[in-house]
Amino acid sequence: MKIIVAGAGEVGFHLAKLLSFESQDITLIDTNRESLANADTHLDIRVVRGDATSISVLQDSRVSETDLVIAVTSSETTNITVCVLAKQLGAKRTIARISNTEFIDRKDEVGFTKFGIDELISPESLASNEIELLLNQSAFNDTYEFENGALTMIGLNLSRTSAFVGKSVKEVARIYPDLKYVPIALQRYGTQYTLIPRGDTQFKEGDQVYFVTCKNGVEQIFKLTGKVRQEIKNVMILGGSKIGYKTAKDLCKSSFRVKLIESSKDKAFEIADDIPGCLVINGDGRNVDLLSEESIEDMDAFISVTGNSETNIMSCLVAKSKGVKKAIALVENMDYFQLSHSIGIDTLINKKLLAANNIFRYVRKGEVVAMTKLNNMNAELLEFEVSSHSKVCNKKIKDLDFPVSAIIGGVVRNGEGIIALGDFEIKNGDRVVVCCLPQSIGKVEKLFI
Repeated sequence: MKIIVAGAGEVGFHLAKLLSFESQDITLIDTNRESLANADTHLDIRVVRGDATSISVLQDSRVSETDLVIAVTSSETTNITVCVLAKQLGAKRTIARISNTEFIDRKDEVGFTKFGIDELISPESLASNEIELLLNQSAFNDTYEFENGALTMIGLNLSRTSAFVGKSVKEVARIYPDLKYVPIALQRYGTQYTLIPRGDTQFKEGDQVYFVTCKNGVEQIFKLTGKVRQEIKNVMILGGSKIGYKTAKDLCKSSFRVKLIESSKDKAFEIADDIPGCLVINGDGRNVDLLSEESIEDMDAFISVTGNSETNIMSCLVAKSKGVKKAIALVENMDYFQLSHSIGIDTLINKKLLAANNIFRYVRKGEVVAMTKLNNMNAELLEFEVSSHSKVCNKKIKDLDFPVSAIIGGVVRNGEGIIALGDFEIKNGDRVVVCCLPQSIGKVEKLFI
């Protein structure tokens, strides 16, 4: 697949890096010589120095032969212009990164496709949505919904008191026959190897396990894993960044009680005017005395989304030491992801990873409707739409030539989530959720083409 990435900033570089690992034909365009030199040295891609809104630069990048143009510069206007030009010059598909979330909320009303923009993504909006979902599923450290919750992916650490510990997948299924779930991925405590669980795989204390379940299965998993559903109402947000602002606004709409701490006086007043339901405090959130004055110990959740990863991590650790149930930190450094559970923070989120996950579904073969990468795991969760000519159509799951390093987590049929086992027959129009390790992605994609 031939792909042009416009913008060699953090999101663009990360995307180019992930795509180059898959041997895609990547061209990276940017005006910054230093950023391009870094990409040219470390990645197996073509770099072009120039303005991506220049028609001659796009033509030099062979835009007419391109399958996908991804515009992720820091300028929203530039990204929209690049996509419009690229589509007119023959690009098959375009994606623009934007910061104005109103564009996403009203994209159908405006009709961006008419201008040549097939998809809009906002890393800030994705991060804000992720935070709200994590607060609603407060006992888990990772979560993702398919088809408005028809199927839900949840990730959690197994504690010693979990009913699963010491039992194999088969044994759990035999003891709890009514349990609607499929374990899709597992990582042993202290290791970095991702396993796709099979019938004889045994659950152990400290395992990070990912399940796919349907609507009524979430409560069952709460009980059996010893997790307690904690109601979260009082939330403190550190940082009035775009993510902090949007999160505060969304949470206030959902009737959460929100306090936001922002160090800039002007920005604090601006946020207070825009979000009347949010209590905005002008101060330095790194000051432990200030956090205590603002009753951090009475908070159910603490979300740190300043522009500094270290500040976010340290302030979350302070919050956990004060008894806050849920701490979420925004980090830029991907290496920190491996540390989240060992240092005691519930969840780390990363804008680059969220944006990349969102974009990756356009790179995958087959009708990929949604996609996410599992936190800390070397695995992808993909939702494929089955067409009449797909190899899986009208076949039972047990009869499929499915790789051992992949597993079907569930099927959405007519809006209803189904935990599909071996005798389930896949039909045209079904949406199938698959978890797979990198080595099996190619084989899985061929089954759904």
